[in-house]
Amino acid sequence: MQTMTVTLLLAAMGLCGGCDNLSTPQKTAIGGAALGTGIAAVAGAPFAAVVGAGLIGGAVGYLGGEAIQSNSLETR
Repeated sequence: MQTMTVTLLLAAMGLCGGCDNLSTPQKTAIGGAALGTGIAAVAGAPFAAVVGAGLIGGAVGYLGGEAIQSNSLETR
């Protein structure tokens, strides 16, 4: 079970690399959601907690990406 979860997590992270037309906040939101979901699933949390961790990870990832983009030299 854990091997499958880790494999799916790595596959989701690999898909993020192919998203060239997404903004930085969108990319980091996808990565945060994948990490949050994967960590909760590996820890053996119930389904609702896994979904919640994915939502929280996506929100935190988006906010982090927004901060990175606003401090980027390209936007100044």
